[in-house]
Amino acid sequence: MAELDDTDHRLLRMLREDGRRTFSEMAAEVGLSVAAVKRRVDRLRDSGVITGFTVQVDHAKLGWGIEAFVELRYAGTTPVREIVASAHTVPEVQAVFTMAGDPDALLQVRVRDLDHLQHVIDGLRRSGHVTGTKTLMVLGSWSRT
Repeated sequence: MAELDDTDHRLLRMLREDGRRTFSEMAAEVGLSVAAVKRRVDRLRDSGVITGFTVQVDHAKLGWGIEAFVELRYAGTTPVREIVASAHTVPEVQAVFTMAGDPDALLQVRVRDLDHLQHVIDGLRRSGHVTGTKTLMVLGSWSRT
């Protein structure tokens, strides 16, 4: 586990807010030189704390405005890797969370409309050893940056 100080945490917070923020912008905010900030960010990447940089997308503007979470229950003998593999093949699935307990997995899905959502859920029900589903529609969201 990497040893992080308050400055490292501030740099991480800044990069989560804007992954394109420059080293010079961050240096001015934390009171370090540009070179020192670069070394710290490089260390955070090398140690695996920072795993990548990404972009945030407004999916509704791309026509994929409906988000839902689908709980999946599987036959008790279904291996976790099979649960992940079956969900991985569905392009509408954005994330798979395997769970201890009930349900066995929680999928985050994005679809165009309710008919599309029904089609995706029907496909999930027919795949593998699914014994039950429950769908939760997202009305709004907030996430910590």
